Amino acid sequence: MRRFINPFSDVEFKKIFGQEINKELLIEFLNDLLEGEKRIEDIRFLDKESLPLYENDRTGIYDISCQTDAGEHFIVEMQNIRQVHFSERALYYLTRALAYQGEKSAQWQFELNAVYGVFFMNFRLNGRPGKLRTDVVLTDRETHEQFSDKLRFIFLELPSFRKEEEECETDFERWIYVLKNMETLKRIPFKARKSVFEKLEKIADLSSLSKAERIKYDASIKAYRDHLATIAYGKAEGKAEGERNKQIEIARKLKAKGLSIDLITETTGLSVEEVKRL
Repeated sequence: MRRFINPFSDVEFKKIFGQEINKELLIEFLNDLLEGEKRIEDIRFLDKESLPLYENDRTGIYDISCQTDAGEHFIVEMQNIRQVHFSERALYYLTRALAYQGEKSAQWQFELNAVYGVFFMNFRLNGRPGKLRTDVVLTDRETHEQFSDKLRFIFLELPSFRKEEEECETDFERWIYVLKNMETLKRIPFKARKSVFEKLEKIADLSSLSKAERIKYDASIKAYRDHLATIAYGKAEGKAEGERNKQIEIARKLKAKGLSIDLITETTGLSVEEVKRL
């Protein structure tokens, strides 16, 4: 019997990282993600829906949107299922957030606060080979010197993380291990090393969900698993169709060479009737 929630569910990801009462978890994660670069003391959650920039423009809805005590804007997303043009979607989200900082006042001099995008992905980015963290910043193409620190994308490919519990070396890796394996864990590890994991254990425990939360959670997980089943079925159908077309092409070539129908059917697995129709 499973003890903990699946954090890849949209509902439960927000339960862990998107609640004011539990904002310590998001602060700790971001600090471990950016260890050695900055230290966030506090965050303020923002409206997750961005308003249109102009008439007939599209709105944008983020999983989590917050601002740090230093004024930096963080957009944090969990994407469980592969999405076409996901990197472009990330670019759209962050540039919109940057554009919203524009003020109507004539005195405004384009003094922008940095916008960070942190994107958890339960798939590989653009089909690239295993790389847990892809960190994208604006740099000079020739010198590789940073051009601006106002826009940054951090993509986290969870399938590329293969370390076991005892192999985790940093608190960032410990976060990734827990999140990736949470649904199958019997306990949340690393509590003695980092107290925030003890709080995470309580929040992620299925028994802590109210009846309404459990109904919502079960519906979310069912929808996700149904989607995966549909994708798997489609891939199996496509593979079978591709293999059949391959055998048909082989049969055509063998028939053109004058081989007997019996030999062709034995070689390709097609029926006598199918070979005769070629």
